[in-house]
Amino acid sequence: MSSTIAFLASFISILFGTVIGMILKRSLPAEMLEGGSKDAIRLGAGFLSTLAALVIGLMIASAKNTYDTQNTNIRQLGTNAVLVDRMLTKYGSEARTARTLLRETIPSATARIWQENTGGGSTFVVTDTAERFYNAVEGLKPANEEQTSLKSRIIQITTDLGRTRLLVFTQADDAIPVPFFIVLVFWLVVIFSSFNLFAEPGAIVIGFILVLAISVSSALFLIVDLSHPFSGLMQISNHHLQMVLPKIE
Repeated sequence: MSSTIAFLASFISILFGTVIGMILKRSLPAEMLEGGSKDAIRLGAGFLSTLAALVIGLMIASAKNTYDTQNTNIRQLGTNAVLVDRMLTKYGSEARTARTLLRETIPSATARIWQENTGGGSTFVVTDTAERFYNAVEGLKPANEEQTSLKSRIIQITTDLGRTRLLVFTQADDAIPVPFFIVLVFWLVVIFSSFNLFAEPGAIVIGFILVLAISVSSALFLIVDLSHPFSGLMQISNHHLQMVLPKIE
């Protein structure tokens, strides 16, 4: 679910709930909306408002956690790439092929990360260049104890690089489940319907309802946008990985 769809769906639904409230106010006898009925409706709307606030809080926490996790993964990828390159340099001229393949892998990996996480339903694939890089690392033949130690550390960090890369892909699921969102929007429809059961539909009331509808829908837009770290207004910058390239030339 995209953030734009979330905004439009919530905004239209809230307006629909407002219209329902106005229709019910004109259709129902005035005595039905007085006394105990009025108190019960307001109490129920207040209870739903509290639940909606709690759900929105949970959605914000889930979206923020997804964003922060993926941002950390991207930074970790860049850090590991630099560490591997430095160790390959220290290993010696025998690791030149692996370093060349690493320089070729970083740009393509960066492009694929954003493509995989915005394409919807994409499949994780290890590229030929990445496969050859892993093979080149495995094929290093240490000539002394220092190179043996370096190769062990290079393989470990390379494994971490692959693991983090896989985590970026597997954690790309939508952080805001659609049924969760639908239930919240239904609650908002009920809440805004109850607002208009007791208010006269004047210019001030209608204007205020529109401002509220835009405010709530904008909040849901930002939450859903935040739950998609590789697209939208608040997408993670690839600057962290692009900065790696000059460091491994």
